[in-house]
Amino acid sequence: MGAAAHAVLLLVGVAAVVSGASAQLCEEFYDRTCPDVHRIVRRVLKQAHKDDPRIFASLTRLHFHDCFVQGCDASILLDNSTSIVSEKFARPNNNSARGYPVVDAVKAALEEACPGVVSCADILAIAAKISVELSGGPRWRVPLGRRDGTTANLTAANNGLPGPRDNLTTLQQKFAAVGLDVTDLVALSEKKIWKVALLSTNLKSDKKNTYRVYAFEFQLWAA
Repeated sequence: MGAAAHAVLLLVGVAAVVSGASAQLCEEFYDRTCPDVHRIVRRVLKQAHKDDPRIFASLTRLHFHDCFVQGCDASILLDNSTSIVSEKFARPNNNSARGYPVVDAVKAALEEACPGVVSCADILAIAAKISVELSGGPRWRVPLGRRDGTTANLTAANNGLPGPRDNLTTLQQKFAAVGLDVTDLVALSEKKIWKVALLSTNLKSDKKNTYRVYAFEFQLWAA
C-alpha cells in the first residue's frame, strides 16, 4: 500500500479515538440506506477533475486537515456564525485549504439520491479514498458512520495543524499527537520542498564534536 493511502487509513482510525465517537464505524453503513454512495461521489469527483486537475490531492488534504482537529467530524466545513468561529480561517487553512465547492456538489448529489442520510464527515472520508484511487493509488474499503460535528475549534486548528513554517521537530510532534509517524508526515504534507537535516555526530580524539549535516529534499504530494 502506498504511503498516501496508508496515511489516510491511519487518519480514519485515529479520528475515531480523537473524536470519542460512540458510534461504531463499518464498511456497510450505507449499504441499505444509500447503496450508490460511492458511485455518486466518484461521478462528481471525475467531473470536477476535468476542470481542476489538483482536486484529488486537495480533497485528500481537506480530509487530513479535518481529522487533525476534533477528529473526522467535518468541522472544517462549518462557516462563521453567531456561535461558530470557522476553522476555514485558521492560519494553515486560510487561502490554502480548497475543494469546498466540490464537497458541496457531492453533498447536493447525495441529498438528491438519499436525502438526509450521508454525513458530511463521511463525504470527506469517501472523497479522500476515491481521490487516491482515481490518482492511480490503491483501493480499500473505508469504514463509515461518522457523525457531523456541530462545533469548530479555531484555536486547535491554529495550534495543531501542520504549518508551512514549522520545522521538522514541530511537524513530528504534531503528527505524533494524533498517532501518525514520519511516513505519514511525508505522505500528507502540503506542496512544499522540505529540507530535512539529519545530524550525525562524530567524536574526535580531542573530545570535540564535529557535525555533518545531510540535507535531503523531498518533493511532496501537491495539494
